[in-house]
Amino acid sequence: MGSVAAVSHRVLVVDDDPTVSDVVRRYLEQEGCQVRLVGDGLAALAAVAAELPDIVVLDLMMPGMDGLEVCRRLRHQTPDLPVVMLTALGEESDRVLGLEVGADDYVTKPFSPRELVLRIRSVLRRAVAPVAPPVDAVLSDGDLTADTGRRTAWLGGSALALTVREFDLLEFLMRHPARAWSRAELLDKVWGWQFGDHSTVTVHVRRLREKIEVNPAEPRRILTAWGVGYRYEQVSGNA
Repeated sequence: MGSVAAVSHRVLVVDDDPTVSDVVRRYLEQEGCQVRLVGDGLAALAAVAAELPDIVVLDLMMPGMDGLEVCRRLRHQTPDLPVVMLTALGEESDRVLGLEVGADDYVTKPFSPRELVLRIRSVLRRAVAPVAPPVDAVLSDGDLTADTGRRTAWLGGSALALTVREFDLLEFLMRHPARAWSRAELLDKVWGWQFGDHSTVTVHVRRLREKIEVNPAEPRRILTAWGVGYRYEQVSGNA
C-alpha cells in the first residue's frame, strides 16, 4: 500500500544488463521515484559524486569494477548511503560478501520487481529520520550513545559510520538489553522479514561488533547466547 515514499526519492540503479535496469526503472518510476541508470562501477561512483542519491541498487557481478568494490568505495565516501545489492540466486557466499562490505539489504536474481520495491521501501523508511523525534530518542550505555531521531551513533566522543541496518540493529538491541534474541527473531524485528537467510544477522552483528567493541573477538556489549542467538549487555551496569 502506498508508494515508496511520500516524496520523490532519487534511486541510482547500477547494472550492466539493460533489460534488468529497464524493468527496475519502470517499476520504481511507477512508485514516484526519480531513477538514474548506469552500467558500470566507475560510472556509479561518478554519479554519486555528482548528485547524491537517496539509495543505490547495485548489481554484484559487473565487468571491470564489481559491485563489492563499488560498495566498499561508497561506504568510505558516504557511510550512511543505503545500498541494496542484487546477487545471483543460490550464491550464499556472494550474499555474505555483499553484507560484509556494507550492503543494507540484498535481493537475489531472478527477482520479483515488486519484492525489490518492497525492500527499497523498507530501507528508505528506516533511513529517513522522523520529523519529530520521540522523547526517548537518545539511548546511552557508558561511552556509547545512539540518537534515534537523528540516526547517529557515537562512541567515546567519535561518530560511528553505521549503515542503515547496522543502526537499526544497534537501536533494537540497546532498547532490549539482557534478553536473548534468536537470529530469526532479529530478522523479523529489525529487518521485517518473516523468513530469510540468517547469515544476514550474523554478518551485521560481526560488523557492528567491529565498530562498538574494544575487542570484537571478546565482545562486552553484543554477546553470543549459545544455542539461541545474541543479547545486549549494558556495560554501564557492569562492575
